[in-house]
Amino acid sequence: MYHGTLFTPDRSLKAFNSFGIDVHARLFASFNSMEALLEMLEHYNELPYMPLLILGGGSNILFTRDVDGLVLKNDLKGFELIDEDKDYFYVKAMAGENWHQFVMYCIEKGYAGLENLSLIPGSVGASPMQNIGAYGVEIKDVFHSLEAWHINEKHKEIFYLKDCEFGYRESVFKEKYRNRFIITSVTYRLKKVPEFHTSYGAINQELEKMQIKELNIKAVSDAVIRIRQSKLPDPDTLGNAGSFFKNPIISLNRFKTLEEKFPLIVGHAVSEQKVKIAAAWLIEQCGWKGFRKGDVGCHEKQPLVLVNYGHATGADVFKLSTDIMQSVFEKFGIHLEREVNIV
Repeated sequence: MYHGTLFTPDRSLKAFNSFGIDVHARLFASFNSMEALLEMLEHYNELPYMPLLILGGGSNILFTRDVDGLVLKNDLKGFELIDEDKDYFYVKAMAGENWHQFVMYCIEKGYAGLENLSLIPGSVGASPMQNIGAYGVEIKDVFHSLEAWHINEKHKEIFYLKDCEFGYRESVFKEKYRNRFIITSVTYRLKKVPEFHTSYGAINQELEKMQIKELNIKAVSDAVIRIRQSKLPDPDTLGNAGSFFKNPIISLNRFKTLEEKFPLIVGHAVSEQKVKIAAAWLIEQCGWKGFRKGDVGCHEKQPLVLVNYGHATGADVFKLSTDIMQSVFEKFGIHLEREVNIV
């Protein structure tokens, strides 16, 4: 049934998720080539039906139970400049590459556009799935195309910007095509002449502290890294998945009503009629910042980050997130939405 050594039975996934949750996969394997992936899928199709989970960097997932199915870890590696025109470099990265290492490679080469996305944990393949973003930049701003393998129809498809239907931390791969495709590579369209985004967050203040005389993409990246390291826990030392919740978007009228009652509420206009509320502010106002019960808690510096202090279960983290969502709704009438994928 396990096809020799192709799949490992009863494999712990603790090392493959940034929360450090110790759950087990019924079957597990990793692939570092398309040939290996296709061989594994052929064997998978011969097994009695069981769910299939493709795992990337494991930095945006919360395991609440064992996985009674096959987990395939994407270890496709490599990146290269595949084209350029007068304005852009087109850089292709394989989906199993570490995201931050890829960003560092682009900065070293002078490919501009990813510097605000430095130090985000996870893999290249997850970047379009989540439309990851930070400090005023999202993947959709630098995305050109991706290649994905259609699991059931057994062929490669290319998705361009419009095909991905990017939204706030959303794409077709999260819901519409969930579990139907395996992203194998992503091509980014990166600028030859940088366009700096430094007004969001504390980037300008950090650049001043760094005494930067001439702005460049490395300086912006360094500033972002310093800010993130000062506020966010390193998953290698404290289990977490980064921001656990999305920042809710509400109507301008609703925001004005809330502002009358809570004058310090933090919001940013995203259109003429919509305002994005800082979920961290809402959570902190409800008293959760620094909360700890047993081995699960809300980070002391960033309340958007839920943490595993050692031996928390996925159910512990999920329960805390539910309690936080309930208290925010009771106080502000706002529904928080989880950003992390729950399994």
